Amino acid sequence: MPPSKGTGHPLRLLGVYALLLIVIYGLVFFTDAKTAAAKLGIDLQGGTRVTLSARTPDGSKPSQDSLKQAQQIIESRVNGLGVAGSEVVIDGDNLVITVPGQNGQQAKSLATTAKLYIRPVLQSGQQNAAGGLPGGPTGNVTPGLPLPGMTPPGTQQPGNATPGKATPAPGAQKPATANHAPQNRVFPADYQVPLAQDLSHQQAPTTPPATPKKPTPSTTPKPGTPAPTTSAPAPANTLSPAEQTKKAIAEAKLIRQSTDQQIQQYALATLDCSKPDPLAGNDDPNLPLVTCATDGTGTYLLDKSRIDGQDIKDASASFNQQQSQWSVDLTFKHSDPWAKLTGDYVNQQVAFVLDSKVVSAPVVQQGPQEGGTTSITGHFNATTAKDLANQLKYGSLPLSFATSEAETVSATLGLSSLHAGLIAGAIGLIAVLLYCLLYYRMLGFLAGFSLVASGFAVYGIIVLLGRWINFTLDLAGIAGLIIGIGMTADSFVVFFERIKDEMREGRSFRSAVPRGWSRAQRTNLSGKTVSLIASAVLYILAAGQVKGFAFTLGLTTVLDVIVLYLVTSPLMMLASRSPFWAKPSVNGLGAVAQYARERKAAAGVPAGKEA
Repeated sequence: MPPSKGTGHPLRLLGVYALLLIVIYGLVFFTDAKTAAAKLGIDLQGGTRVTLSARTPDGSKPSQDSLKQAQQIIESRVNGLGVAGSEVVIDGDNLVITVPGQNGQQAKSLATTAKLYIRPVLQSGQQNAAGGLPGGPTGNVTPGLPLPGMTPPGTQQPGNATPGKATPAPGAQKPATANHAPQNRVFPADYQVPLAQDLSHQQAPTTPPATPKKPTPSTTPKPGTPAPTTSAPAPANTLSPAEQTKKAIAEAKLIRQSTDQQIQQYALATLDCSKPDPLAGNDDPNLPLVTCATDGTGTYLLDKSRIDGQDIKDASASFNQQQSQWSVDLTFKHSDPWAKLTGDYVNQQVAFVLDSKVVSAPVVQQGPQEGGTTSITGHFNATTAKDLANQLKYGSLPLSFATSEAETVSATLGLSSLHAGLIAGAIGLIAVLLYCLLYYRMLGFLAGFSLVASGFAVYGIIVLLGRWINFTLDLAGIAGLIIGIGMTADSFVVFFERIKDEMREGRSFRSAVPRGWSRAQRTNLSGKTVSLIASAVLYILAAGQVKGFAFTLGLTTVLDVIVLYLVTSPLMMLASRSPFWAKPSVNGLGAVAQYARERKAAAGVPAGKEA
């Protein structure tokens, strides 16, 4: 009698799977790192993950080209930390930065640096505790970082503005701010209405109203404007978050990037550096800017940008042996803009502005400086000099970013999570094996062998994917692997139950196995196809760690099908040909065989009577 369909060459199929494992682990142990260590996520090994959300001035969706360019710059910036295993990936409209180990705080500071401009300083002052400048708009000059060979800039006299630039008008009235409580923004909300009227060249009504009315609380008379005005009641806030961001940026530009000298002095006097800045990274480089220092202690009135940060070719920290101090050495791609700037602003400050905040404002001691090189010195140590050099070297991005999520995991907590994940996987595997042994007797060993074979293949592939595509195994991925164990066991259950169905029809164990396999594989393929589609959809639509779960779930689904065809089915075919495995006490199918015999006997009695 010829063998039933599907029973041929089981040893050949097992040999194919064995060869597949040899190839996988040959690549693991004889290429690249030559170790079988999987690449772990920060929730398993400790580290920092920062998710950056791109921001555009008009609130529109960022382009993929700008995201890729930002990814390359931030990747270079993060790699400058010297941490192995750091990565920057694009996740939808976000950038996700992962830094293992204990260098996460530096990664956060580098990640938030977006746009860099070099602007001349027209006026500067110190911020008091309540916001604004002490003693009026023309406060003391904030000490900058001098260039070699000159005295510290703290001796510079206040109000040192560049000739020909915007300066406070003599005798200009200081806007009253004492009656205004601090608000959660960097400029007063009640100033926007009269300012908008002024910029729109609106004038007071020529015909006075019949009954004089006092200005409503939502309006404030502009300095120098005698006629009060009223504003309409504010409509209900129905703007989307993107529209609210766009509106906040426009309002900030209206006040802090005005070309009107009085408005500049008003913004400088009322600027509160302790509040969030809606203008961060979205200032117009072709307009003046009123802004704060990064530490929040100084305020600046800056002229329009003279040099874009992308013109900085290199920046490095070095120790000046002659002066016994740290310095930051800069090299520009084009020497002419820097020479022109330093020639125009000798003995005056120029500001390096990152994300609309002044990170350094040194005084130009010599000019013009030819050759496209310069050096910034000041009260630096090794850490602050390196940080400033990294900010200036990798400072300019095509987009501005806001940190939407930041997660830091200690190495101890990561190790605990890894142990918990391994224990959960072991418990799941043991539970499946016990169920198969109790319900299917010795056939459960075949199921367990298939699970072990699948586990070896999954782990080897995860190690290789970590090297080739930087795939990291995190807690969500371990959850996907554990669910994959259950799905693999489900394939065994379907196969074994199909064998039982065939034996209930009166077939022997030897003939029931190939016919049961023929029926079971259709059911299993349908189920695996649905699971694979679900994993693919989840991976495409999900973000963050959920992608790891979807990826490992899809990986185990594919390998489940491979193991089912190359391991489980051949083993069952070999068992069906063995007299030992055919015993009901071994395969656990004695009750099914007894049911088939009783069914035959019951069917034979009526037939005998009819004869």
